[in-house]
Amino acid sequence: MDDRTHHAHRIVVQPEDIDELEHVNNTVYLRYIEKVVVAHAARVGMTFPVLKAIGVIPVVHQHLIKYHRSAVLGDELEVSTQITAFKGFRASRHNEVRRVSDNTLLVECDTDWIWIDAARGRPKPVPLPIQEAFGVVGFEGPK
Repeated sequence: MDDRTHHAHRIVVQPEDIDELEHVNNTVYLRYIEKVVVAHAARVGMTFPVLKAIGVIPVVHQHLIKYHRSAVLGDELEVSTQITAFKGFRASRHNEVRRVSDNTLLVECDTDWIWIDAARGRPKPVPLPIQEAFGVVGFEGPK
């Protein structure tokens, strides 16, 4: 699969990420995932202003999150995203958060996206320039 369908970066858990149980709050993992998805789009030249100018924007339809282990203050984490399906006005991503020191899978999240016409707010098939940027021309994902 094309390298443009995948992106990862590392972060270090900060004090504001920690909850009363002294680990990363579950809602913070969603923020980590959102940031890696935004960074992925920027890496391939598809920032929000560019997408809006093209006329479509992605919105989350559903997150399915599995929490396996906890991260704590100071942990270095690798957050990754992989496009797993891309057809018409729908797309899916598999996202993972791993602790770098031991490669332990902490969280996995499958996200379904709907591409929306920026002016009308209705589902819209993704234009070819966006498909080309993400390396998904002709890619539909598993059958």
